[in-house]
Amino acid sequence: MRGDTVLGIADAVRKGERKAVDVLDEVLDAIATDNERLNAFVYVDADLARRAAEAVDAAVARGDDPGPLAGVPFGVKDLEDCAGMPTSHGSLLFVERGPVAEDAVHVARLRAAGAVPVGKTAAPEFGTLSFTKTKAFGVTRNPWNTERTPGGSSGGTAAAVAAGIIPFGTASDGGGSTRIPGGFTGLFGFKASFGRIPNPHPDDSLTTSLGALTTTVADSARHLDVAAGPHDADRMSLPPAGISYEEIIQSLDVAGLRVRWSVDLGFAAVDPEVAAVTEAAAHELIAAAKLTDVGGEVVLTDPVRTWLSAGSLDLWQTIEPDMWPRGADDVTLYVRRSLEASESHTLPKYARALQRKQQLVRDCARIFDEVDVLLCPTTAVPAFPAGGPPPSLIDGRELESPAMATPFTMLANLCWNPAASVPAGLSHDGLPIGLQIIAPRHRDDIVLRLSRIFEQAQPWPRVVGA
Repeated sequence: MRGDTVLGIADAVRKGERKAVDVLDEVLDAIATDNERLNAFVYVDADLARRAAEAVDAAVARGDDPGPLAGVPFGVKDLEDCAGMPTSHGSLLFVERGPVAEDAVHVARLRAAGAVPVGKTAAPEFGTLSFTKTKAFGVTRNPWNTERTPGGSSGGTAAAVAAGIIPFGTASDGGGSTRIPGGFTGLFGFKASFGRIPNPHPDDSLTTSLGALTTTVADSARHLDVAAGPHDADRMSLPPAGISYEEIIQSLDVAGLRVRWSVDLGFAAVDPEVAAVTEAAAHELIAAAKLTDVGGEVVLTDPVRTWLSAGSLDLWQTIEPDMWPRGADDVTLYVRRSLEASESHTLPKYARALQRKQQLVRDCARIFDEVDVLLCPTTAVPAFPAGGPPPSLIDGRELESPAMATPFTMLANLCWNPAASVPAGLSHDGLPIGLQIIAPRHRDDIVLRLSRIFEQAQPWPRVVGA
C-alpha cells in the first residue's frame, strides 16, 4: 500500500477491486514496522478501525456507494476529536482522560465519506510549536532524516504520510501548522480560507483552519470537497463554494494572473539554499502557469510579532479553569511561559495586539489589490533537529525569536487567505524545501490549480524513498 494515493484506494474499494480490511491490514503492519522510530502515532485503535473498514466492505457488497473516501485509512491529529479515541492535546493535563464520545465535525464528515480512522497522530502541546516534542509522548521524527523534525504542529500526521504509513491524515493550521510540516517532509500542505472547513471550536485569535496533509494535490482536492461547507455550530463557516475542487484543479484558467515573488516578505532572514531552491521553483511555476510577473516589493507589519501577541489567547481557551496554575509543572516550558506572561494582560495591551492585526489585514489587502498570487518560501530554513529548538541564526543573522525560522506562514492565518506549501526541491543534504503559494481570500481554487500545475511541471517524490 505504501505510496498509494487517497484517490487510488478509494476508487478501487468503491469498484470492489480492493477490500477496505486488506488496506487497513497493510497500514497496521506499517505502523508496527515504522512507528517506533518515527513516533508518528500516539494512539492506535485497530478494533475501531476494523469495524469501520468492515462496514465499508459490507456497503460495497450490498451495491451501495460507501463514499468518495471509501476504505481510506487516516490518522487524526491529536488536537481533534474522533469518537472512541482519546484527545490528549499532546499534554499531560489531558493524557489520562478516556475516549471522547463525539467526532469533531471535520472528522465526522471524513468518516461519513467512508474514510477509516486508525489512530491519533502526534502534535506538540496544544499545537504551540513548529516541531513536535511533548512531555507526554516524546519526540516525533522526520522520515527523510530521523535526526530532524517533521515540523509542527501537525508533525505526527506529516511523519506518517511522508513515510507512506497512511495516505493522508488530518491537520490544522493556526500559524503554519499544516504548511510547515508539509515543507519539512515533502508533502502537499494546503490551508484553506478561514471558515472553508467548519470548526465549531475556533481559537480566540481566529487564525486556525482545519485540513489535511497528502502526497498529491488531487488527494487534497477530494478531501476539501468532502470536508468543506457550512455548519450551524460554526457561525464563521463559509457557504458552499459551488464548485468541485477535484475538477477545478484540472480546468481553472489561471493564465495571465498577476504574481509577485518575494524571498523574504520584506522582513525575514532566509537560508541561502532555501532562497535559491524556492526562487527557481517560483520561476518554474510562473512559466508553467503562464502567470504575469509584476515584480514589486512586499511591505508588511511584522506578521510574526502580530501572531505571537495573540497566540496565548488560544491556550487560555483550551485549558480548563482548574488546570492553571495547578498544572504548571506538567506543561512544556513554552506553554508555561506563555501562560505566565499573559495571565496579567490588560485590555489596552490586547487592544494594541488587535490594532497590529488590523494593520496587517490592510497591508495584505493592499498586496492583493496589486496581485492575484503571492509566492515565497514556506519556511526560512530546512527541517532543524527533531527535539528543537529552532535555529537562532540564519546566514549569520541573529533571530529575534525562534518563530523567525518559520516566519512566512502566519500572514495567511492572520488575514484568512488560502495558502499551500508545494515541494520545491531538496537541500544539499537531502531535506525537502517548500514553496508557498498564497491567493486572495476565498480563492482556494487558485491555490489548488497552481499547485496542480506545479506538480505536473516539477513532480515530487510522494513518499520517502519513492
